[in-house]
Amino acid sequence: MTASIQRIAIAFPVDGRQSETALLVARGTMRLMRSLNRVCVSELALPSGRRADLVAISGDGEIWIIEIKSSLADLRADNKWEDYRMHCDRLFFAFPQKLPCEIFPPDTGQIVADGYGAQMLCEAPEHRLPAATRKAMLLRFAQTAALRLTRLADPQGQFEEF
Repeated sequence: MTASIQRIAIAFPVDGRQSETALLVARGTMRLMRSLNRVCVSELALPSGRRADLVAISGDGEIWIIEIKSSLADLRADNKWEDYRMHCDRLFFAFPQKLPCEIFPPDTGQIVADGYGAQMLCEAPEHRLPAATRKAMLLRFAQTAALRLTRLADPQGQFEEF
């Protein structure tokens, strides 16, 4: 029995909550992260129950969370981003060029991005994670990434996210 193998287009996971601007900022930011030798998972569920827009890890296990803001209203409506600090070594905001840097908290990094790329405007201060938290986050990252690849290989399978 031969099974036909069809090519699968890989797309950024979209759950309907992201604006077109936010998706473009995410894509550009992911390209920047890759140029910095980091890999990303989008919309990663955190142990606290929150969901981070982007989580990037480096080869040595450093964890960055990048919160995407597409507008001033988006930033003003969000008060959950401070909870992300307990799950990362550095916290960043990524946003389109139309937003002024001054509206973002000074103790976070800033990335300006569009659909083609991004530039880090300022580095985020480091606050190293405890070893147990780092391990939990790295496992969550790996399991989520592997599950998403499994879904691509078996689109009809029944798989729930962690």
